[in-house]
Amino acid sequence: MIITSLLDTDLYKFSMMQVVLHQFPAAQVEYQYKCRNTGVHLRPYIDEIRAEIHDLCQLRFTVDELAYLGSLRFIKSDFIDFLELFHLPERCIHVSEGKEEGEISITVKGPWLHTILFEIPVLAIVNEVYFRNTKRHPNLAEGRARLQSKVSLVVDDPSMADFRVAEYGTRRRFSKAWHQEVVATMKDTMGKMFAGTSNVALAREHGVLPLGTMGHEYLQACQALGPRLRDSQVFALEVWAKEYRGDLGIALSDVYGTNAFLRDFDMYFCKLFDGARHDSGDPFVWGERMIEHYRANRVDPRTKTLVFSDSLTFPKAVELARRFAGRCRVSFGIGTNLTNDLGHEPLQIVMKMVRCNGQPVAKVSDAPEKTMCDDPAYLAYLRQVFELPPLPAGK
Repeated sequence: MIITSLLDTDLYKFSMMQVVLHQFPAAQVEYQYKCRNTGVHLRPYIDEIRAEIHDLCQLRFTVDELAYLGSLRFIKSDFIDFLELFHLPERCIHVSEGKEEGEISITVKGPWLHTILFEIPVLAIVNEVYFRNTKRHPNLAEGRARLQSKVSLVVDDPSMADFRVAEYGTRRRFSKAWHQEVVATMKDTMGKMFAGTSNVALAREHGVLPLGTMGHEYLQACQALGPRLRDSQVFALEVWAKEYRGDLGIALSDVYGTNAFLRDFDMYFCKLFDGARHDSGDPFVWGERMIEHYRANRVDPRTKTLVFSDSLTFPKAVELARRFAGRCRVSFGIGTNLTNDLGHEPLQIVMKMVRCNGQPVAKVSDAPEKTMCDDPAYLAYLRQVFELPPLPAGK
């Protein structure tokens, strides 16, 4: 059994889930799975994936797990009461053969409150089932050597004393065992440079900080739940502030692209939120624009945190740290490059929300290849509303 605890997921799933419980308990959503790699055949393992998902849906939170969640300062007691009764509803997830050779299709439909926790463990299941069948004898020595070289890059450099990195790799990990080793190694060898992990179960086990605030699905859902589409990003940020009252203050900046984010992220939000997270487009350009935006809104950027998390490697993180040193606070979230770097090509798999309350929703970030929407007309309308250029032909 791959997933043995419902805490084996990313913290932002719980922070978003609490908002859903309090603000949008009746919302209905749909998620779709997609593999961006070509030539990856998962169909031979479809029964194995189904069996693992069945086991996932039998899990319940234990008393000790709920006590741990309840100890987090921003988790409220009524949310813990709800989680005491929670399980993932198997009727809401459907795994079938895909349209193309070797592909599989995974769809989740149902109440957002009851389906929000599917994404991360299901992707972890797909990854581990695939790799344990195709790479039966992984080169762990190679993985350990690569990990040590990354750690040494910052630990052995006196100029990197303020470097802070978190592990963000649950959804694309090679295996749970390797994920466990990565977190243990980083904790043991990096000291205060290791900021923590997005994985709640591993944070609890290793006594490190669980990290995360909001994900793309939250801002996407607000396209259907807010008063009007143009105001959906502002609505999402205001509802978040209402729920957390200044806590969990890192705003996600790329659901509609940087230009649209900066239009909406006014002086109020600049002062209210602790910082912003980058997840697509050129990180250097984004960082410069954020610093300029803070200054234009009479906010000292040195008091704000920029979190970089888009397909990061350690060398790029070091380069970013040097660029912005002394100009703002910086932190890094590295996922696949930590938890699936054993010399094999990692799976580029995602599970994105595509509908909320029967309406299409989409993310239109600074990286066109990350756009995922099942309604081209809605996507075109969304781009028009947020003053985004049309996609190139064929995209």
